[in-house]
Amino acid sequence: MVNVKKSYPAPKCLAEEKKKKNGDYKCGNVLERLKNDFKNKCYICEYKCPSTINVEHFVPHRGDKELKFDWVNLFWACGHCNNTKSDKYDNILNCTNSEHDLVNWIRYEMKPFPKEKVNITALRDDEIVKNTAQLLDAVYNGTTPLKKMESSNIRKSVLDEIMKFQAILYEYCFEASHPEEKNECLKHLERHLKTSSPFTSFKRWIIRENKELKKEFEQFFD
Repeated sequence: MVNVKKSYPAPKCLAEEKKKKNGDYKCGNVLERLKNDFKNKCYICEYKCPSTINVEHFVPHRGDKELKFDWVNLFWACGHCNNTKSDKYDNILNCTNSEHDLVNWIRYEMKPFPKEKVNITALRDDEIVKNTAQLLDAVYNGTTPLKKMESSNIRKSVLDEIMKFQAILYEYCFEASHPEEKNECLKHLERHLKTSSPFTSFKRWIIRENKELKKEFEQFFD
């Protein structure tokens, strides 16, 4: 989970749909706007280009029309995460709230080996941070037999991305000898650390855990 910026103003169609008895909050260009705002990533697990896409109500609307059609309350999520979150996790960090410092409040770790689980650590004692850490642990490690299978697939994708990232880090630090080679590696590393990259949080924590790497690459945390 990384901080993102929602675009404004809200799509005009939402106000019109709210007036209808069976209005559709996926109206007009809502889907395209959400896809762009969230970089086509599930806001919870950070899976890029998810095959199952849900427009999630960050705060469950439970029939409340204001919440149901509120642009601020519409998020881009994959089916796995939306189903895992459901109505069980109401009080969690909001990635569109710039005051919620996600990169500093929750630690992500997955060792670069097969069959490893994801370790999520709340770095603050606030209930909202601990609730978010619990949700992320459920998302990445599973809670039911079916969810554990889905989580295993996500972890494989996380592992693939981490290994690609570390291979470029290794090349940059030890093998790239010419300035052109260094610059090419640097471009790849910068892309991996941007918000739009898959599983950005894991890669940023690899950087944050090393003082030398943090000093050199934290500048790419957009």
